[in-house]
Amino acid sequence: MSKESTIKSGELTTISWEEDGVRIIDQTKLPESLEFITCSTYYDIADAIKKLAIRGAPAIGVAAAMGLALCAKKSTGPTKPTLLSDLKTAYQILLSTRPTAINLKWGLDTIMEVALKYDKVEDIKDAVIQSAINLSREDIAINKRLGGYGSELIKDGEVVMTHCNAGALATVSYGTALGVIRSVKQSGKKISVIATETRPVMQGSRLTAFELVHDDIDVSLIPDTAVGHLMANKMIDKVVVGADRILSTGHVYNKIGTYQVALLANSHKIPFYVAAPMSTFDLKNEISSIIIEERSKDEVIKIGDKRIAPAGVKIFNPAFDLTPPELISGIITERGVVYPPFKENIAALFEAKSNIGN
Repeated sequence: MSKESTIKSGELTTISWEEDGVRIIDQTKLPESLEFITCSTYYDIADAIKKLAIRGAPAIGVAAAMGLALCAKKSTGPTKPTLLSDLKTAYQILLSTRPTAINLKWGLDTIMEVALKYDKVEDIKDAVIQSAINLSREDIAINKRLGGYGSELIKDGEVVMTHCNAGALATVSYGTALGVIRSVKQSGKKISVIATETRPVMQGSRLTAFELVHDDIDVSLIPDTAVGHLMANKMIDKVVVGADRILSTGHVYNKIGTYQVALLANSHKIPFYVAAPMSTFDLKNEISSIIIEERSKDEVIKIGDKRIAPAGVKIFNPAFDLTPPELISGIITERGVVYPPFKENIAALFEAKSNIGN
């Protein structure tokens, strides 16, 4: 795994396939510096996902797909069965990195389906690599379509709150929730953004604020504890967040703290929208089967290298929470906005997708 450091203007690209490996922005270094890591093996990809060097549901879905592509490229298996065996090993290692976001499994399953279609080893390798590259290109196009639909919900001059980071850094580029905000700006409307800091890893302050400042979009950063105060004082017009998994019922798993933002928005009659591609929907599982990832206690008891909690204190650090559908005004996708009743309308959305054939 190699590193480089550079700062460029223009759109941020979180992950890309290069001749020497998969190039990703190391998000653990932001906002102090914009550094890139080149992952040469699927082990490097798995390590980057675990360490949050790359994060965000769509981004890790593409990263996992590219991890399998790296595995295929480097496999010395001379036959289809041996190559598939290598891919299955990589699949399990990559799948185990983060359990809550559905896009990771979606990316892996998409690549495995492609691998099974071919018989010759070289054909499998070529198809797997090209499919991973295609997923990255499609992600950008999907985000821009999603952003266009979301932009129609935002009026000129409104103030939009967002939580965590669902921007270019959570996708290949452009973003979901921040894709909506970018699309609003590109449409010529004025917009101001309130970003929560998003404890304990500070994705709002480190990543969302970084992105919006980078794009010259008006943004103010607030402590997580200030959300209710701003809403009570009518300082927020709408809320737009991303998602890591959306069930067929409209239940949304997203960064910890999303649920309380939704509760407060509902209490103050502020529209609360979720922006996510259709690859984030999980139509098979129910709440009882979803694992909420728990992360290291160090994320809570330390800021940088400084300890902020006493030795011996117990720590509970869930990475995600569940927002029920009754708190959600609409779900913005690349095929339009889904409104309540979510169970019926999500089913109709996927039925229409199936009929179109893509």
